[in-house]
Amino acid sequence: MKLIGKLQDGRVFIKKGHNGENEDELFEFKTDEEQVIDGLDRAVMSMKKGEVALLIIAPDYAFGPSESKQDLGVVPPNSTVYYEVELVSFVKEKESWDMNTQEKIEAAGKKKEEGNALFKAGNYARASTRYEKAAKFIEGDTDFSEEEKKQAKALKISCNLNNAACKLKLKDYKQAEKLCTKVLETESTNVKALYRRAQAYMNMADLDLAELDIKKALEIDPNNRDVKLEYKALKEKVKEFNKKDAKFYGNMFAKLNKLDAN
Repeated sequence: MKLIGKLQDGRVFIKKGHNGENEDELFEFKTDEEQVIDGLDRAVMSMKKGEVALLIIAPDYAFGPSESKQDLGVVPPNSTVYYEVELVSFVKEKESWDMNTQEKIEAAGKKKEEGNALFKAGNYARASTRYEKAAKFIEGDTDFSEEEKKQAKALKISCNLNNAACKLKLKDYKQAEKLCTKVLETESTNVKALYRRAQAYMNMADLDLAELDIKKALEIDPNNRDVKLEYKALKEKVKEFNKKDAKFYGNMFAKLNKLDAN
């Protein structure tokens, strides 16, 4: 793409693709990879080939509260930035309906690996998106061979479990519970799914359901250290809840007795 980036006072901080016919000067990046600011990334994804646009990007979607050194100048903290852009060309990622079955499995595997890298980097929201995309590639497996169905099933389970881990980190406990349930519908003895669903239930204060999952996980894998630790944490939480309940009802009865005395 051709691009000119300016500050509010008109100072240019980046200029690409305006050097005659030299295509090497065009600005290239991959969308949804955090290679550019969020506002530019989002805008380009909605543009058509040959389209020209003027983008006004607020600080939250630009460089935020930090100073940023660019090719031709420095963008001060909390700056609104202006981009004149022309989308010269783009290469679109192949859609799942244009792929054969093996390509779908390979694409799902690639997205899963990207998700794993993002998870390790602590970028849980973007990792979650990758796992969702991976699962979508292999959603409809009617054309798959028996071997491909096995591969797709294993990938789906792995992606849903990893996505559940993301949702737990993001405190989206309801979604984490749904993803684990989806896994357990196809593999009822999956210890990791039971363990993560129990974590989701605990955070939603569904302690009885959490206990059921933990007990089932321990029946399947009695020596699982993580599950044992979670069971210990659950028991502590139950004690805490019982104390709160006792205090609440104690105070309530004390007030009722006081009213009766009057």
